[in-house]
Amino acid sequence: MATSIKVGLAGFGNVGKGTYDVLQRNKDLIVKRSGTDISVKRVVARNTARVVPLVAEDVIVSSDWKDIVNDPDINVVVEVMGGIEPARSLILEAISKGKHVVTANKALLAEYGNEIFAAAEKAGVNVAFEAAVAGSIPIVKGLREGLAANDVKWIAGIINGTCNFILSTMRDTGRSFADVLAEAQQLGYAEADPTFDIEGIDTAHKIMLLAAIAFGVPVNMQKVHIEGISKLEAKDIKYAEELGFRIKLLGITKNTNYGVEVRVHPALVPNRRLLANVEGAMNAVVVKGDAAESSLYYGKGAGGEPTGSAVIADLIDIARTASVDVSERPKMPTVDSKHNANPWADFGDTVCSYYMRIPVEDKPGVLAEITRIIADNKISIESLIQKEAPQKVHQTEVIMMTHTTKEADVQKAIRTMQELSSVRGPIVLLRKEELH
Repeated sequence: MATSIKVGLAGFGNVGKGTYDVLQRNKDLIVKRSGTDISVKRVVARNTARVVPLVAEDVIVSSDWKDIVNDPDINVVVEVMGGIEPARSLILEAISKGKHVVTANKALLAEYGNEIFAAAEKAGVNVAFEAAVAGSIPIVKGLREGLAANDVKWIAGIINGTCNFILSTMRDTGRSFADVLAEAQQLGYAEADPTFDIEGIDTAHKIMLLAAIAFGVPVNMQKVHIEGISKLEAKDIKYAEELGFRIKLLGITKNTNYGVEVRVHPALVPNRRLLANVEGAMNAVVVKGDAAESSLYYGKGAGGEPTGSAVIADLIDIARTASVDVSERPKMPTVDSKHNANPWADFGDTVCSYYMRIPVEDKPGVLAEITRIIADNKISIESLIQKEAPQKVHQTEVIMMTHTTKEADVQKAIRTMQELSSVRGPIVLLRKEELH
């Protein structure tokens, strides 16, 4: 166990400041629990004038990240700058100089994790990233430690607070996506450019990292199927509620007999599931193991001090394992130990149940046409509702729920139905996740 940890903190935004503040406030407690004095020696930030009044006098503040990697006293670099560069260069340079790394940068790890983890293994240092997935929730440690004896079957998570706030508010108020997004931006839940959140990219980065840990696959963002929530309509949220479901943006990864699935999309979750009742900007992850069965991890997925809490947990882990032989440390998700060279499932092979909303002309024979196409594609209907057409409007909507079927068969059926003259607009398709 290391007797002291000297930290170089790269970035002093919400997470950087939150990390520093918690380290200072709980210093005695952290020393007691870790047996190590963990202190920040240097902070690197663009706006040094803003940082200087916020840190102790003995903390050196500068704007060049190389100051951290070139300081021989610093043995752990905490990267909370975000973005790809210069974060990637900083981390690789720190590793090359034998420094351990703690990062909250899910985008960087999801894109360049294989390179970073391989470099760390070769150098015999740790790269810890609890804060990169679901903020304060200890899901990385949960998978690596608490569930280490389990053959994990699947993981499903609400891991983007912005999207969960928007969907919760749309359901509660019946307002449109655009209207609620504007409110989320006003409240600070959504960025001025919310693309990464609302189009599912942020969730995809996080679920890819969880798949790598759970199933021993290298990170590969090209293998993630991604759909966001920007096209969701309030009426589908309302119809789902009437059918006993809530719509959540889920990150899902499953180890199936046809390969590892990694997908992000809005999903209908039964109201009785705990995951369906995660509201507002909160995060939650469900893990299904063979021995532990289902376990739920819930908490704040963002924010300065919640994410800083996860950063410090990694610092304490490094303090405890710094003197441990490299072969005995937790393995980085670089080696595909369970699968062949191509472990990935084809998205068309995905098996689940589906919700469809089909806008149709209100006339005899339309339902017969639709059900014939469904049957021709080997799809079994669980329930079917035809909404009553408003007076003098000769158009209505058919709401259909299917039994478990194959994605490729559903997509083929939709393409055929879309060509019918009686179908009067785009067919809405959403997946249903029972999360048994």
